[in-house]
Amino acid sequence: MSASPSRYTPVAIALHWAIAVAIIAMIPMGWWMSEAINEPGSQALAYRVFQIHKSVGFLILALTALRLVWRLTHRTPGMPAEMKTWERFAARATHAAFYGLMLALPLTGWLYVSTGWAVATDAPLAVATSWFGLFTVPHLPFIGEAAAGLRRAVAYQAMGAHGLMAWGAVVLIALHVGAALKHQFINRDGVLAHMIPVLKHGEGRTAPEPKSLLSWSERLGGLSFIAALAVAGGIAAKPAPLADVAGAVTAVAAAPATAEAAVTPGTATAWTIDKTASTIEFTGTHAGAAFKGRFEQWEGQAWFDPADLAGSKAVVLVKTGTARTGDATQEGSLSGAEWLDPTGCPIARFEATSFKALGGNRYEATGTLRIKTTTVPVVLPFTFEEANGVAKVAGRLELDRTALDLGMMSDASGDWVSKAIGVEVRVKAKR
Repeated sequence: MSASPSRYTPVAIALHWAIAVAIIAMIPMGWWMSEAINEPGSQALAYRVFQIHKSVGFLILALTALRLVWRLTHRTPGMPAEMKTWERFAARATHAAFYGLMLALPLTGWLYVSTGWAVATDAPLAVATSWFGLFTVPHLPFIGEAAAGLRRAVAYQAMGAHGLMAWGAVVLIALHVGAALKHQFINRDGVLAHMIPVLKHGEGRTAPEPKSLLSWSERLGGLSFIAALAVAGGIAAKPAPLADVAGAVTAVAAAPATAEAAVTPGTATAWTIDKTASTIEFTGTHAGAAFKGRFEQWEGQAWFDPADLAGSKAVVLVKTGTARTGDATQEGSLSGAEWLDPTGCPIARFEATSFKALGGNRYEATGTLRIKTTTVPVVLPFTFEEANGVAKVAGRLELDRTALDLGMMSDASGDWVSKAIGVEVRVKAKR
């Protein structure tokens, strides 16, 4: 057996401490946010902490995978030869348990958010997952499309396993730290120096790690501890029966995309919209904080003349999949079936067929707005100013998202997202 290295490689040391700091931060973060999310005063902050928690969880999962690969391809320092057999077993079983936890904790968290069910409120909650707001992380396949009763059961059991394993992590961290301090200050064998290079190495002999890294009994001992925690947590968290799950939650079926009806031109002056100088924006509140978004792709046709309001008309087609708020989690949620559903219904249509003068440069357009399969009547007050054949139009209206069937599974009462959504239109056009 070749000699063991005196300490872990720099990569192994960096991975160890990065994962350790992340896990230690995640545990109190998880406990706090689970309570704070139900308090109106702390809801907005708790929402942000939830997103950070999920992002750090995926970071731990990626770092753990890297660390496993590194561990399997590099030798590790040997343990002091004076260590008793049971101590060696406990040390290696604890390491195996840590690896199991570092994989199982983020995976059960991922499973939980993929169900689209909130255990805290025992209700559907479709929230996308983004990695530090940079890109959307897809949910696990098939879970989100399952029946409501199954998603609810999986959510409770995943969260139960997740929570009990978090307590298991507390126990393992305490044992791990206690053993490291014992080796450093009582045994004085230099084991802690394997992971803290500035410490002095011990003088005693070491026994190299076996080539198999961990015997099967040690592996099974550590992993069985994690499996027992996960199973116990899942069983203990089994939800109480929910009356009429099918009735409480209506499945959202994506309506097939249909071709847009042809636009019948108005008889008033035709205008060509300058889309580079025009915007369609929307505003509201989410988790107690204001948000502002825009649609990046849309097209419009307009015929308008203050002297010929009867012949005026406007049609705007918006690609709902281009909604942007600058928050990857919000954008991912908006693209879900219960919100804008761009997969099933990619185009929203506004059509104004009646205009009224309000005095001065103020006017009012009456028409319809269709989002997904729901059409509602709308009235858009706007201003119209023209100079040298160039017109500027600015209008604003307020929509009730519940009337448009937006977010009705997750947030029909408006606890998370405001029911009132403001829409602001600014258009520049030429004759």
